[in-house]
Amino acid sequence: MTGIIRLGRIPLAPEGVKQRWPFPVGMHLVTGGAGFIGSHLVDALVARGEAVRVLDNLSSGRLEFLEGHAKDQVEIVVCDLLDQTQVRDAMRGIQVVHHLAANPDIRLGIEVTDTDLKQGTLATYNVLEAMRMAGVSNISFSSSSAVYGEAKEMPTSERYGPTLPISLYGASKLASEGLITAWAGTFGARAWIHRFANIVGPRGTHGVIYDFIHKLQRDNTRLEVLGDGRQEKSYMDVVDTVDAMLHIIDRDDGIGASLYNLGTTQTISVTDIAKIVIQATGLEDVEIHYTGGDRGWAGDVPKTWLDVEKLYSSGFVPKMDSRGAVKSCADSLVSEIGLRKPR
Repeated sequence: MTGIIRLGRIPLAPEGVKQRWPFPVGMHLVTGGAGFIGSHLVDALVARGEAVRVLDNLSSGRLEFLEGHAKDQVEIVVCDLLDQTQVRDAMRGIQVVHHLAANPDIRLGIEVTDTDLKQGTLATYNVLEAMRMAGVSNISFSSSSAVYGEAKEMPTSERYGPTLPISLYGASKLASEGLITAWAGTFGARAWIHRFANIVGPRGTHGVIYDFIHKLQRDNTRLEVLGDGRQEKSYMDVVDTVDAMLHIIDRDDGIGASLYNLGTTQTISVTDIAKIVIQATGLEDVEIHYTGGDRGWAGDVPKTWLDVEKLYSSGFVPKMDSRGAVKSCADSLVSEIGLRKPR
């Protein structure tokens, strides 16, 4: 399905029919804007009074995440970033591109090995080339702590190197970063690169908390944990995340590319997350079973802990720490998914 939706104004264009629409100058384009983090970014931009165009193929994004914007200046272009013509058309009138679209499931890359190449690296190239042709010079890119691989420096700062990712997802993010900095150096683009910790919150569609809740839906007496449960990572609430992204764009107005870690100063183990999820469901006598090993799957990094001093020194401090973000996410997803606490 491809077409254009202007929420509350224009219905989806019939398949195969080209539709022209006005392009307000200064719009923000959010790729993956119907997804988990992307939809929260749309919320934040609209709250600022910005006009937003969403570009999403709806493979993991959901239109219902944007239903609240029926009266706002929000357009949705339903297409794939691999369709260069449609990406180029959607770029007209855009001031800033927020590029979040990617394969959200790191484990999928193990089964379909070109997933991250196509949905990550090649998609990023198409976005950059469309920007160049349309004269758009500002891009905010959502990267990942996965680019660091198994870093020997903890917490890991933006200056750490060499970056040696161990997942295809991480490799794709690192390749996209390289393309973006090359575009900035060659064509004069302005880029903000955000290396995310594990981002959690309402509307989540994947990740450890989401997986745990679905497992407990299937069996409320037993929770399987991949690995030994000692895997330890930093987490950040999704609202804090998008606030940090916009904070950086507002304040770091230099030239070229800027790089920031986005996360919190703490980590939390998978076992502690499992206990928090069980508590959120209200279930009792749940046994936790471990599959064993020091990681959950091939390409999983057992420990990530980002140095966020650069972010904090810019004046931004998240409202939630890692544990608070995990607990808030567990409570919201239990309600969204429908795993009710027993009475």
